[in-house]
Amino acid sequence: MSELISAVDAVDVRFPTSLELDGSDAMNPEPDYSAAYVTIRTSGGDEGHGLAFTVGRGNDVEVAAVRALAPLVVGLPVEEVLNDLGGFSRRLTGDSQLRWLGPEKGVIHMAAAAIVNAVWDLYGRRTGKPVWRLLAELPPEQLVDLVDFRYLKDALTRDEALDILRRAEPGRAERAAHLLEHGYPAYTTTPGWLGYDDEKLVRLSKEAVADGFSQIKLKVGADRADDERRMRLAREAVGPDIRIAVDANQAWGVQQAIDWMRALVPYDPYWIEEPTSPDDILGHAAIRKALAPVKVATGEHTHNQVMFKQLLQAGSLDILQMDASRTAGVTENVAILLLAAKFGVPVCPHAGGVGLCEMVQHLAMFDYVAVSGTTENRVIEYVDHLHEHFTDPVRIREGRYLAPTAPGISAELHPDSVAAHRYPEGPVWEAKAGT
Repeated sequence: MSELISAVDAVDVRFPTSLELDGSDAMNPEPDYSAAYVTIRTSGGDEGHGLAFTVGRGNDVEVAAVRALAPLVVGLPVEEVLNDLGGFSRRLTGDSQLRWLGPEKGVIHMAAAAIVNAVWDLYGRRTGKPVWRLLAELPPEQLVDLVDFRYLKDALTRDEALDILRRAEPGRAERAAHLLEHGYPAYTTTPGWLGYDDEKLVRLSKEAVADGFSQIKLKVGADRADDERRMRLAREAVGPDIRIAVDANQAWGVQQAIDWMRALVPYDPYWIEEPTSPDDILGHAAIRKALAPVKVATGEHTHNQVMFKQLLQAGSLDILQMDASRTAGVTENVAILLLAAKFGVPVCPHAGGVGLCEMVQHLAMFDYVAVSGTTENRVIEYVDHLHEHFTDPVRIREGRYLAPTAPGISAELHPDSVAAHRYPEGPVWEAKAGT
């Protein structure tokens, strides 16, 4: 008998980051970073791990969405799934009744991402390769088979995608070797959480430069005078040559974003991230036009590849910020990387959270090796918390991500961490409830 997917387990895991205001921003003042944590099991005893990131309340809804999709997965032959991962993704996102809850957006799409990423993790483990290398060694024809071109053809055709991948193919081995030796550029958001006081902001900014980062990021958008003061302090702390990006987390309307950012221009912001509603494609375009040369970055809340297509077509962004679990996981992100390459827009992935750094590094590294062929003006976000809970945590050296070498997508949590932070019955949450 063929090996089957025997179970899709989902667990509500939450970390009380609100206690120290780690992760605090204008729209999420007291988040508890959380994960709908998924384990795929096979009848042969193999496992794959993935997750969808949330910020506390609502993680139970995300877990319920994963469980709603599980019957579409359990019982499938493993080899058939791994031989047609594009078809598997469409199976999850195309179910007629569950699709109604999206389509291809929100809680149900993120649940699909958690499962898709877990299956890619399973694939990596079975081949003995980290997912970035697994992807980078696939033939161009197999990579384009992952992509659903139905809604993309007016911007990216299958032949154009094949051409992008074939142009990058000759240098794959050299770039992979360079990546393993030198890593991938990173920037850090660690100094910039909105709940941190000025002393902590200055101290962490200086530490970031000493650690080799050439870019930091500050959260903005709650109070203009505070933002001007914090930008001034950060610029004084890091000097003129370090890039400072700012992130409003959707706090502003279009004109408000333009006016607020003009007050910060004297401190040389590199980009403004999520200046307005993530769904406002034309609003982003207007902000970009008004604020140039300050760059506009967005994407962590962009629902799917069709929205990314439109953002690119409308000239709404300078920096594309894909997310590992907002769109439908690795498979859809391959399409988004190809779109970005077609339009010549740098990809600087969103990370931080729970497991996002661990997962999204694979996508950026695959892009460098097999799609764009460059790291110019490309950096992966890094946030220095919660990595100790993962069996294969990110490794940072001199402001760069070191390439993972362990098989899979690096999303497996330590069993003890899951047990301790399981909500609401884990001892961490029982103790918090008792205080």
